[in-house]
Amino acid sequence: MSTTVSDALLEPSRRPVAVTALTDVVDAEVAEKSGIGGVAVKAGYATVKKLGGGFVQRATDRLLPQFATALDPFWATKGDRPFGDHLAAQPEAVADALLAVTDARAASTSHASAAKVYGSLRGKAKEHVVAALPRLGSAVERLVR
Repeated sequence: MSTTVSDALLEPSRRPVAVTALTDVVDAEVAEKSGIGGVAVKAGYATVKKLGGGFVQRATDRLLPQFATALDPFWATKGDRPFGDHLAAQPEAVADALLAVTDARAASTSHASAAKVYGSLRGKAKEHVVAALPRLGSAVERLVR
């Protein structure tokens, strides 16, 4: 078993599986959104997906090293708890660590449409990331083991 999320998810033969699994987490989280805020998230996600060429999958792959590094300290302290539970028990710290990655990327992207969508949704992003932590943690734990 790998001792870090980075070791496991960035290992060349496992990375494509990790990208697909994490993209599936995003797809599932977006699909479950409801209400006015959910409509905004779904519309924004649909816009980004229309950028074509597997934009979401490619973005996940590009950001995977930074996301994995951001999750490493949380993995190191999880003990015997399921990783999703461990992440959900410290939502502020985990969400801040993950959003720091996307904020940095959004600030430097050449995709103006993606940056615009991200900017329009950023205000509620922390709430959405926190809601996704159990699913994210479960997916990462399956990938690391």
